[in-house]
Amino acid sequence: MKKMIVKGSQKLSGEVTIGGAKNSTVALIPASILADTPVEFDSVPDILDVHNLMLILESMNVKSFYNRGKLTVDPTTIESTPLPGGAIRSLRASYYFMGALLGKFGKAVVGFPGGDNIGPRPIDQHIKGFKALGAKVVEKDDTVYITTGPEGLQGARIFFDLVSVGATINVLLAAVKAKGTTIMENVAREPEIVDLATFLNNMGAKIRGAGTDVIRIQGVDSLKAQNIHTIIPDRIEAGTYLSFAAANGEGVLVKNVITEHLDPFIAKMQEMGVTLEIDEDKIYVPGGDLLAPVSVKTAPFPGLATDLQQPLTPLLMKAKGSSTIIDTLYPQRTKHIPEMQKMGAKISSQDGVITIGHAKKLIGTTVEAGEIRAGVSLLGLALMADGTTTITKADNILRGYDRIVEKFRGLNVDLKVITESETLDF
Repeated sequence: MKKMIVKGSQKLSGEVTIGGAKNSTVALIPASILADTPVEFDSVPDILDVHNLMLILESMNVKSFYNRGKLTVDPTTIESTPLPGGAIRSLRASYYFMGALLGKFGKAVVGFPGGDNIGPRPIDQHIKGFKALGAKVVEKDDTVYITTGPEGLQGARIFFDLVSVGATINVLLAAVKAKGTTIMENVAREPEIVDLATFLNNMGAKIRGAGTDVIRIQGVDSLKAQNIHTIIPDRIEAGTYLSFAAANGEGVLVKNVITEHLDPFIAKMQEMGVTLEIDEDKIYVPGGDLLAPVSVKTAPFPGLATDLQQPLTPLLMKAKGSSTIIDTLYPQRTKHIPEMQKMGAKISSQDGVITIGHAKKLIGTTVEAGEIRAGVSLLGLALMADGTTTITKADNILRGYDRIVEKFRGLNVDLKVITESETLDF
Protein backbone atom coordinates (compact mmCIF):
# COMPACT_ATOMS: atom_id res chain seq x y z
CA MET A 1 0.00 0.00 0.00
CA LYS A 2 1.01 3.60 -0.57
CA LYS A 3 0.72 6.71 1.54
CA MET A 4 0.34 10.32 0.51
CA ILE A 5 2.29 13.07 2.25
CA VAL A 6 0.55 16.47 2.13
CA LYS A 7 2.12 19.68 3.34
CA GLY A 8 -0.51 22.03 4.73
CA SER A 9 -1.27 25.67 4.02
CA GLN A 10 -0.83 25.23 0.26
CA LYS A 11 -3.10 27.30 -1.99
CA LEU A 12 -4.26 26.06 -5.39
CA SER A 13 -3.60 28.26 -8.40
CA GLY A 14 -3.26 27.62 -12.12
CA GLU A 15 -5.21 25.23 -14.30
CA VAL A 16 -6.16 21.56 -14.43
CA THR A 17 -7.56 19.46 -17.28
CA ILE A 18 -10.16 16.85 -16.35
CA GLY A 19 -9.61 13.30 -17.61
CA GLY A 20 -12.04 10.69 -18.86
CA ALA A 21 -14.79 9.57 -16.50
CA LYS A 22 -13.79 6.75 -14.17
CA ASN A 23 -17.40 5.57 -13.91
CA SER A 24 -17.63 5.36 -17.71
CA THR A 25 -14.26 3.68 -18.11
CA VAL A 26 -14.95 0.85 -15.67
CA ALA A 27 -18.06 -0.05 -17.68
CA LEU A 28 -16.56 0.51 -21.15
CA ILE A 29 -13.62 -1.84 -20.60
CA PRO A 30 -15.84 -4.86 -19.74
CA ALA A 31 -18.17 -3.82 -22.59
CA SER A 32 -15.25 -4.02 -25.03
CA ILE A 33 -15.20 -7.83 -24.85
CA LEU A 34 -18.58 -7.88 -26.62
CA ALA A 35 -16.85 -6.65 -29.79
CA ASP A 36 -15.76 -8.95 -32.60
CA THR A 37 -12.89 -6.58 -33.47
CA PRO A 38 -10.18 -4.73 -31.56
CA VAL A 39 -11.46 -1.63 -29.74
CA GLU A 40 -9.74 1.71 -29.13
CA PHE A 41 -10.49 4.24 -26.39
CA ASP A 42 -9.17 7.76 -25.94
CA SER A 43 -9.16 9.99 -22.83
CA VAL A 44 -8.74 6.94 -20.57
CA PRO A 45 -7.78 8.00 -17.02
CA ASP A 46 -4.49 6.68 -15.66
CA ILE A 47 -5.93 5.13 -12.50
CA LEU A 48 -5.43 1.84 -10.67
CA ASP A 49 -8.92 0.64 -11.61
CA VAL A 50 -7.96 0.68 -15.31
CA HIS A 51 -4.84 -1.39 -14.71
CA ASN A 52 -6.77 -3.85 -12.52
CA LEU A 53 -9.36 -4.29 -15.28
CA MET A 54 -6.52 -4.93 -17.74
CA LEU A 55 -5.31 -7.76 -15.47
CA ILE A 56 -8.79 -9.27 -15.58
CA LEU A 57 -8.79 -9.01 -19.37
CA GLU A 58 -5.42 -10.78 -19.44
CA SER A 59 -6.89 -13.68 -17.45
CA MET A 60 -9.39 -14.16 -20.31
CA ASN A 61 -6.62 -14.09 -22.96
CA VAL A 62 -7.65 -10.60 -24.04
CA LYS A 63 -4.71 -8.40 -24.98
CA SER A 64 -4.79 -4.75 -23.94
CA PHE A 65 -2.31 -1.90 -24.22
CA TYR A 66 -2.40 1.45 -22.41
CA ASN A 67 -0.30 4.51 -23.25
CA ARG A 68 -0.88 8.18 -22.40
CA GLY A 69 -4.65 8.06 -22.23
CA LYS A 70 -5.13 5.65 -25.12
CA LEU A 71 -6.27 2.07 -24.53
CA THR A 72 -6.51 -0.71 -27.10
CA VAL A 73 -8.40 -3.90 -26.26
CA ASP A 74 -8.31 -6.94 -28.57
CA PRO A 75 -11.02 -9.44 -27.58
CA THR A 76 -10.69 -11.56 -30.74
CA THR A 77 -8.81 -14.32 -28.84
CA ILE A 78 -10.98 -14.23 -25.72
CA GLU A 79 -11.49 -17.42 -23.73
CA SER A 80 -14.47 -18.15 -21.51
CA THR A 81 -12.82 -18.71 -18.12
CA PRO A 82 -13.82 -18.08 -14.50
CA LEU A 83 -12.60 -14.66 -13.46
CA PRO A 84 -9.92 -14.39 -10.73
CA GLY A 85 -11.37 -13.70 -7.31
CA GLY A 86 -8.51 -11.43 -6.12
CA ALA A 87 -8.80 -8.83 -8.87
CA ILE A 88 -12.59 -9.04 -8.84
CA ARG A 89 -12.80 -8.43 -5.10
CA SER A 90 -10.50 -5.40 -5.29
CA LEU A 91 -12.74 -3.61 -7.76
CA ARG A 92 -16.50 -3.60 -7.49
CA ALA A 93 -17.10 -2.38 -11.06
CA SER A 94 -15.57 -5.65 -12.26
CA TYR A 95 -19.04 -7.09 -11.78
CA TYR A 96 -19.83 -5.61 -15.21
CA PHE A 97 -18.02 -8.64 -16.59
CA MET A 98 -21.10 -10.61 -15.50
CA GLY A 99 -23.30 -8.91 -18.07
CA ALA A 100 -20.58 -8.71 -20.71
CA LEU A 101 -19.61 -12.39 -20.45
CA LEU A 102 -23.26 -13.41 -20.36
CA GLY A 103 -23.88 -11.44 -23.54
CA LYS A 104 -20.72 -12.84 -25.18
CA PHE A 105 -20.86 -16.52 -24.22
CA GLY A 106 -24.24 -17.08 -22.60
CA LYS A 107 -22.49 -17.93 -19.34
CA ALA A 108 -20.29 -16.36 -16.68
CA VAL A 109 -18.47 -17.38 -13.50
CA VAL A 110 -17.45 -14.34 -11.47
CA GLY A 111 -16.11 -13.95 -7.94
CA PHE A 112 -18.37 -11.78 -5.82
CA PRO A 113 -17.43 -8.11 -6.37
CA GLY A 114 -15.49 -6.04 -3.88
CA GLY A 115 -14.51 -2.37 -4.12
CA ASP A 116 -15.19 0.42 -1.66
CA ASN A 117 -17.02 -0.52 1.50
CA ILE A 118 -19.59 2.28 1.73
CA GLY A 119 -22.53 0.25 2.96
CA PRO A 120 -24.82 -2.36 1.39
CA ARG A 121 -24.79 -2.46 -2.41
CA PRO A 122 -26.63 -5.68 -3.26
CA ILE A 123 -26.72 -7.12 -6.77
CA ASP A 124 -30.28 -8.44 -6.53
CA GLN A 125 -31.48 -6.09 -9.30
CA HIS A 126 -28.68 -7.31 -11.59
CA ILE A 127 -29.73 -10.90 -10.97
CA LYS A 128 -33.40 -10.05 -11.48
CA GLY A 129 -32.51 -8.63 -14.90
CA PHE A 130 -30.39 -11.62 -15.91
CA LYS A 131 -33.17 -14.02 -14.92
CA ALA A 132 -35.74 -12.02 -16.90
CA LEU A 133 -33.53 -12.51 -19.97
CA GLY A 134 -33.65 -16.27 -19.43
CA ALA A 135 -30.47 -16.88 -17.42
CA LYS A 136 -30.11 -19.16 -14.42
CA VAL A 137 -28.17 -17.59 -11.56
CA VAL A 138 -26.60 -19.50 -8.65
CA GLU A 139 -24.59 -17.87 -5.85
CA LYS A 140 -22.21 -20.19 -3.99
CA ASP A 141 -19.07 -19.60 -1.92
CA ASP A 142 -18.80 -15.90 -2.87
CA THR A 143 -19.03 -16.80 -6.56
CA VAL A 144 -21.85 -16.09 -9.02
CA TYR A 145 -22.57 -18.79 -11.64
CA ILE A 146 -24.73 -17.60 -14.56
CA THR A 147 -25.85 -19.93 -17.35
CA THR A 148 -28.41 -20.05 -20.16
CA GLY A 149 -30.20 -22.87 -21.94
CA PRO A 150 -29.71 -23.82 -25.61
CA GLU A 151 -32.05 -21.03 -26.71
CA GLY A 152 -29.73 -18.38 -25.21
CA LEU A 153 -30.80 -14.99 -23.88
CA GLN A 154 -34.21 -13.71 -24.93
CA GLY A 155 -35.41 -10.10 -24.93
CA ALA A 156 -37.76 -9.23 -22.06
CA ARG A 157 -39.50 -6.39 -20.25
CA ILE A 158 -37.70 -5.56 -17.00
CA PHE A 159 -38.90 -3.09 -14.37
CA PHE A 160 -36.22 -2.39 -11.74
CA ASP A 161 -37.45 -2.09 -8.16
CA LEU A 162 -35.05 0.77 -7.54
CA VAL A 163 -32.84 2.99 -9.67
CA SER A 164 -29.41 1.35 -9.90
CA VAL A 165 -26.53 2.44 -12.11
CA GLY A 166 -24.83 -0.93 -11.73
CA ALA A 167 -27.90 -2.98 -12.59
CA THR A 168 -28.76 -0.72 -15.54
CA ILE A 169 -25.29 -1.17 -17.04
CA ASN A 170 -24.97 -4.89 -16.31
CA VAL A 171 -28.34 -5.86 -17.78
CA LEU A 172 -27.76 -3.55 -20.75
CA LEU A 173 -24.52 -5.41 -21.52
CA ALA A 174 -26.29 -8.76 -21.35
CA ALA A 175 -29.24 -7.61 -23.48
CA VAL A 176 -27.26 -6.09 -26.39
CA LYS A 177 -26.90 -9.48 -28.09
CA ALA A 178 -30.09 -11.12 -26.74
CA LYS A 179 -32.65 -12.26 -29.28
CA GLY A 180 -35.55 -9.86 -29.74
CA THR A 181 -36.37 -6.66 -27.89
CA THR A 182 -35.56 -5.78 -24.29
CA ILE A 183 -37.32 -2.91 -22.53
CA MET A 184 -35.69 -1.75 -19.27
CA GLU A 185 -37.82 0.52 -17.10
CA ASN A 186 -36.98 2.63 -14.04
CA VAL A 187 -33.33 2.68 -15.11
CA ALA A 188 -30.55 5.05 -14.08
CA ARG A 189 -29.99 8.13 -16.25
CA GLU A 190 -26.35 8.98 -15.50
CA PRO A 191 -24.17 10.47 -18.28
CA GLU A 192 -21.88 7.44 -18.01
CA ILE A 193 -24.76 5.22 -19.15
CA VAL A 194 -25.29 7.45 -22.17
CA ASP A 195 -21.55 7.20 -22.88
CA LEU A 196 -21.71 3.40 -22.77
CA ALA A 197 -24.75 3.29 -25.06
CA THR A 198 -23.01 5.63 -27.52
CA PHE A 199 -19.97 3.32 -27.61
CA LEU A 200 -22.12 0.23 -28.22
CA ASN A 201 -24.34 1.94 -30.83
CA ASN A 202 -21.27 3.04 -32.76
CA MET A 203 -20.35 -0.66 -33.01
CA GLY A 204 -23.78 -1.61 -34.36
CA ALA A 205 -25.92 -2.02 -31.25
CA LYS A 206 -29.52 -0.80 -31.32
CA ILE A 207 -30.05 1.01 -28.02
CA ARG A 208 -32.56 3.82 -27.62
CA GLY A 209 -33.52 5.91 -24.60
CA ALA A 210 -30.22 6.03 -22.69
CA GLY A 211 -30.40 9.09 -20.45
CA THR A 212 -34.13 8.58 -19.82
CA ASP A 213 -35.83 6.17 -17.43
CA VAL A 214 -36.74 3.70 -20.20
CA ILE A 215 -34.14 2.01 -22.42
CA ARG A 216 -35.11 -0.13 -25.43
CA ILE A 217 -32.63 -2.60 -26.89
CA GLN A 218 -33.02 -4.53 -30.12
CA GLY A 219 -30.59 -7.44 -29.98
CA VAL A 220 -27.91 -7.75 -32.67
CA ASP A 221 -25.65 -10.63 -33.70
CA SER A 222 -22.37 -8.78 -33.99
CA LEU A 223 -20.59 -5.66 -32.73
CA LYS A 224 -17.67 -4.19 -34.67
CA ALA A 225 -15.67 -1.10 -33.75
CA GLN A 226 -15.52 1.50 -36.54
CA ASN A 227 -13.72 4.34 -34.74
CA ILE A 228 -11.97 5.43 -31.56
CA HIS A 229 -14.32 6.11 -28.64
CA THR A 230 -13.43 9.23 -26.62
CA ILE A 231 -14.62 8.89 -23.02
CA ILE A 232 -16.63 11.78 -21.56
CA PRO A 233 -14.97 14.04 -18.94
CA ASP A 234 -15.18 12.90 -15.33
CA ARG A 235 -17.82 15.03 -13.59
CA ILE A 236 -16.73 13.75 -10.16
CA GLU A 237 -13.10 14.71 -10.74
CA ALA A 238 -14.26 18.10 -12.02
CA GLY A 239 -16.45 18.65 -8.97
CA THR A 240 -13.58 17.71 -6.67
CA TYR A 241 -11.22 20.30 -8.16
CA LEU A 242 -13.98 22.93 -8.21
CA SER A 243 -14.67 22.34 -4.52
CA PHE A 244 -11.01 22.51 -3.52
CA ALA A 245 -10.45 25.62 -5.68
CA ALA A 246 -13.36 27.41 -4.01
CA ALA A 247 -12.27 26.35 -0.52
CA ASN A 248 -8.56 26.94 -0.82
CA GLY A 249 -7.70 28.51 -4.18
CA GLU A 250 -6.31 31.74 -5.56
CA GLY A 251 -7.56 31.49 -9.13
CA VAL A 252 -8.10 28.02 -10.65
CA LEU A 253 -9.25 27.17 -14.18
CA VAL A 254 -10.86 23.73 -14.54
CA LYS A 255 -10.82 22.63 -18.19
CA ASN A 256 -12.57 19.86 -20.17
CA VAL A 257 -15.87 20.02 -18.29
CA ILE A 258 -19.37 19.21 -19.50
CA THR A 259 -21.07 21.78 -17.28
CA GLU A 260 -24.56 20.29 -17.76
CA HIS A 261 -23.37 17.13 -15.98
CA LEU A 262 -22.59 19.27 -12.92
CA ASP A 263 -25.72 21.45 -12.81
CA PRO A 264 -26.90 20.49 -9.28
CA PHE A 265 -23.36 20.71 -7.88
CA ILE A 266 -22.72 24.08 -9.49
CA ALA A 267 -26.07 25.35 -8.20
CA LYS A 268 -25.16 24.29 -4.66
CA MET A 269 -21.79 26.03 -4.86
CA GLN A 270 -23.47 29.22 -6.09
CA GLU A 271 -26.02 28.94 -3.27
CA MET A 272 -23.06 29.01 -0.87
CA GLY A 273 -21.80 32.20 -2.51
CA VAL A 274 -18.99 30.76 -4.63
CA THR A 275 -18.11 32.89 -7.66
CA LEU A 276 -17.91 30.75 -10.80
CA GLU A 277 -17.09 32.00 -14.29
CA ILE A 278 -18.68 29.31 -16.48
CA ASP A 279 -17.67 28.93 -20.12
CA GLU A 280 -18.66 26.32 -22.69
CA ASP A 281 -16.23 23.63 -21.51
CA LYS A 282 -14.35 25.20 -18.61
CA ILE A 283 -14.99 26.90 -15.28
CA TYR A 284 -12.84 29.52 -13.56
CA VAL A 285 -12.91 29.82 -9.76
CA PRO A 286 -11.39 33.09 -8.45
CA GLY A 287 -11.58 31.90 -4.81
CA GLY A 288 -11.69 33.90 -1.61
CA ASP A 289 -15.49 34.20 -1.37
CA LEU A 290 -17.41 34.64 1.88
CA LEU A 291 -19.49 31.47 2.12
CA ALA A 292 -22.86 30.65 3.65
CA PRO A 293 -23.85 27.24 5.03
CA VAL A 294 -26.17 25.03 2.96
CA SER A 295 -28.13 21.80 3.16
CA VAL A 296 -27.06 19.09 0.70
CA LYS A 297 -29.06 16.05 -0.34
CA THR A 298 -27.70 13.49 -2.79
CA ALA A 299 -29.92 11.78 -5.35
CA PRO A 300 -29.65 9.74 -8.56
CA PHE A 301 -28.84 11.79 -11.66
CA PRO A 302 -29.87 14.50 -12.42
CA GLY A 303 -29.58 15.10 -8.67
CA LEU A 304 -26.37 15.86 -6.80
CA ALA A 305 -24.06 12.83 -7.06
CA THR A 306 -23.29 10.79 -3.96
CA ASP A 307 -19.65 10.67 -5.12
CA LEU A 308 -19.43 14.44 -4.60
CA GLN A 309 -20.70 14.74 -1.05
CA GLN A 310 -17.31 13.97 0.52
CA PRO A 311 -15.20 16.11 -1.86
CA LEU A 312 -17.60 18.98 -1.09
CA THR A 313 -16.92 18.70 2.66
CA PRO A 314 -13.73 20.84 2.85
CA LEU A 315 -15.63 23.66 1.11
CA LEU A 316 -18.55 23.37 3.55
CA MET A 317 -16.07 23.79 6.42
CA LYS A 318 -15.20 27.26 5.09
CA ALA A 319 -18.81 28.43 5.46
CA LYS A 320 -19.75 30.66 8.40
CA GLY A 321 -22.19 28.35 10.12
CA SER A 322 -23.39 24.75 10.13
CA SER A 323 -24.14 22.77 6.95
CA THR A 324 -25.83 19.39 6.62
CA ILE A 325 -25.56 16.49 4.19
CA ILE A 326 -28.08 13.70 3.70
CA ASP A 327 -26.81 10.94 1.41
CA THR A 328 -29.95 9.18 0.23
CA LEU A 329 -27.97 6.62 -1.78
CA TYR A 330 -25.28 5.55 0.68
CA PRO A 331 -26.07 6.83 4.19
CA GLN A 332 -23.14 4.79 5.54
CA ARG A 333 -20.66 6.74 3.40
CA THR A 334 -19.02 8.27 6.45
CA LYS A 335 -15.48 6.84 6.59
CA HIS A 336 -14.02 10.35 6.30
CA ILE A 337 -15.71 11.64 9.46
CA PRO A 338 -13.53 10.10 12.24
CA GLU A 339 -10.40 10.89 10.20
CA MET A 340 -11.42 14.54 9.79
CA GLN A 341 -12.17 14.73 13.51
CA LYS A 342 -8.53 13.75 14.17
CA MET A 343 -7.54 16.91 12.28
CA GLY A 344 -9.79 19.10 14.42
CA ALA A 345 -12.76 19.31 12.07
CA LYS A 346 -16.22 19.89 13.47
CA ILE A 347 -18.06 17.12 11.66
CA SER A 348 -20.39 14.40 12.92
CA SER A 349 -23.10 12.02 11.75
CA GLN A 350 -26.30 11.03 13.46
CA ASP A 351 -29.47 9.39 12.17
CA GLY A 352 -28.32 9.65 8.57
CA VAL A 353 -27.50 13.38 8.76
CA ILE A 354 -23.90 14.63 8.49
CA THR A 355 -23.35 18.00 10.20
CA ILE A 356 -20.36 20.14 9.23
CA GLY A 357 -19.29 23.18 11.21
CA HIS A 358 -16.91 26.00 10.39
CA ALA A 359 -13.26 24.89 10.64
CA LYS A 360 -11.33 27.47 12.64
CA LYS A 361 -8.11 25.50 13.02
CA LEU A 362 -7.11 22.24 11.34
CA ILE A 363 -3.98 20.32 12.28
CA GLY A 364 -2.12 17.86 10.06
CA THR A 365 -1.82 14.30 11.36
CA THR A 366 -1.96 10.69 10.15
CA VAL A 367 -5.31 9.66 8.68
CA GLU A 368 -6.61 6.75 6.59
CA ALA A 369 -8.24 6.83 3.14
CA GLY A 370 -11.02 4.32 3.72
CA GLU A 371 -12.25 4.60 0.12
CA ILE A 372 -11.81 6.79 -2.95
CA ARG A 373 -13.96 9.81 -2.17
CA ALA A 374 -13.26 9.76 1.58
CA GLY A 375 -9.55 9.72 0.78
CA VAL A 376 -9.63 12.63 -1.62
CA SER A 377 -11.71 14.70 0.80
CA LEU A 378 -8.93 14.21 3.39
CA LEU A 379 -6.46 15.52 0.81
CA GLY A 380 -8.55 18.66 0.39
CA LEU A 381 -8.65 19.16 4.15
CA ALA A 382 -4.92 18.47 4.53
CA LEU A 383 -4.11 21.35 2.18
CA MET A 384 -6.09 23.68 4.45
CA ALA A 385 -4.48 22.41 7.67
CA ASP A 386 -1.38 23.53 9.56
CA GLY A 387 1.55 21.13 9.39
CA THR A 388 1.88 17.90 7.42
CA THR A 389 -0.73 15.20 6.93
CA THR A 390 0.04 11.58 6.08
CA ILE A 391 -2.80 9.75 4.33
CA THR A 392 -2.40 5.98 4.56
CA LYS A 393 -4.08 3.55 2.15
CA ALA A 394 -3.58 6.19 -0.56
CA ASP A 395 -4.06 3.46 -3.18
CA ASN A 396 -7.77 4.14 -2.70
CA ILE A 397 -7.29 7.72 -3.95
CA LEU A 398 -5.13 6.53 -6.85
CA ARG A 399 -7.91 4.12 -7.85
CA GLY A 400 -10.11 6.97 -8.91
CA TYR A 401 -8.11 10.14 -9.64
CA ASP A 402 -6.16 10.44 -12.88
CA ARG A 403 -2.49 11.47 -12.43
CA ILE A 404 -3.38 13.28 -9.23
CA VAL A 405 0.18 14.18 -8.17
CA GLU A 406 0.96 15.63 -11.60
CA LYS A 407 -2.31 17.56 -11.74
CA PHE A 408 -1.83 19.11 -8.31
CA ARG A 409 1.70 20.05 -9.31
CA GLY A 410 0.10 22.01 -12.16
CA LEU A 411 -1.92 23.81 -9.49
CA ASN A 412 1.26 24.72 -7.60
CA VAL A 413 0.60 22.13 -4.92
CA ASP A 414 3.26 19.62 -3.91
CA LEU A 415 2.13 16.08 -3.03
CA LYS A 416 4.27 13.03 -2.42
CA VAL A 417 3.17 9.42 -2.84
CA ILE A 418 5.48 6.80 -1.32
CA THR A 419 5.22 3.18 -0.21
CA GLU A 420 4.18 2.51 3.38
CA SER A 421 7.71 1.43 4.30
CA GLU A 422 9.36 4.64 3.08
CA THR A 423 9.87 7.79 5.13
CA LEU A 424 9.94 11.32 3.79
CA ASP A 425 10.66 14.70 5.30
CA PHE A 426 9.62 17.94 3.60
